[in-house]
Amino acid sequence: MAIFNADLLNAKIGVKFNSLLVLSFFVGILLSSLMLSSVLQQRAEYEINVKADLLMQTMNSLRHYTQDRVNPLLAPQLKTGSTFIPEAIPTFSVREVSEYLRKDDKYHDFFYKDAALNPTNPRDQADSFETALVERFRRQPEIKELSGFRSTPEGKKFYTAHPFKIEENRCLECHSRPDIAPKSLLATYGEHGFGWQLNEVIAAQMVYVPSEKVFDETWRAFFSVMLVIMTIFFAVILLINFLLKKVVIQRIKNIAKTANAVSTGEINANFEEQSKDEIGLLAIAFERMRSSLLIAMDLLKQHKT
Repeated sequence: MAIFNADLLNAKIGVKFNSLLVLSFFVGILLSSLMLSSVLQQRAEYEINVKADLLMQTMNSLRHYTQDRVNPLLAPQLKTGSTFIPEAIPTFSVREVSEYLRKDDKYHDFFYKDAALNPTNPRDQADSFETALVERFRRQPEIKELSGFRSTPEGKKFYTAHPFKIEENRCLECHSRPDIAPKSLLATYGEHGFGWQLNEVIAAQMVYVPSEKVFDETWRAFFSVMLVIMTIFFAVILLINFLLKKVVIQRIKNIAKTANAVSTGEINANFEEQSKDEIGLLAIAFERMRSSLLIAMDLLKQHKT
C-alpha cells in the first residue's frame, strides 16, 4: 500500500488525472449499463404485457358478443337441428377468430386458447403446464391472473392466464349431462365436456405472445445506446486530456524550464505568460522573484564596488 501511495505521489499529473478519468469512465459505464438495462427490460415487459392484455380483452369482447347476440339466435336450431352449429358456442368463435388472426404473418406467433381439463373439443385440451395453472386457480380462487414466460417449440413466449368459470346456468345445458345436451352436439363431439359445475373453474383463458423478438430488439437498443455513451465518454476523456496538456501541463513545464534556467545562471530568461489564470499568476510571481533577484544582485555588485 505504501509503495502504491509512493508511486501515485511520484506519478505525473497526466497519469494521475487519466487514472481518475478511467476509473470514472468504468464506474459511469457500469452504472449506465445497469440503469439502461433495467429501464429497457421493464419497457419490453410492459410492451409484451400490453399486447397480451389487448388480445385477451379482444377475445373476451368477442366471447360476450357471441354469448349475448349470436347464441340466442342459433340456440333453437341447436336444440332441434340435426347438424351442430359450433358458431353458436362462444369458445368456438373465439378460437376460430384467433386462428384467422394467426394467418397474418405479423401475428402468427400470437395464440389464444381456452385450456380446459375436460373440454368438449379436444383441441382445447390443457397440456401439463396449463393444467397446473387451472388447478392453481381452483386452489386459490382469489387469484385473477397469472403471467410469465414459457418455452415453446416456436420459441420463448409470454403468457397471461385468467380463470374460466361457469357463471351462467344456460352453459350447463350443453355441459352438465349428456342426456340433456343437444343431440347434434353429441353427434359431433361425443361425450366430452360434461360434468361441469356452476361457479367451477373449468379452464384457463390462455394468451400467448411472442417475446424473443421484443427482447432481441431491446438488446440491440441497449448495445446501440451503450456504444453511443462509451463513444461520448471516450471523446470527453480525449478532450480533457488535450485541454489538460495544453492549458496546464505544457505551461507548467515552460515555467519549470525557465526556473531551472534562472537557477543555473541564465538570469535574463523570462517567464512569458499572457494568461491571467492561476498558472499565469504563478508565472507572474516567478517573474517578480526573478526581477527581485536581479535587483538584489545589482545592489550586491554596487556594494562591492
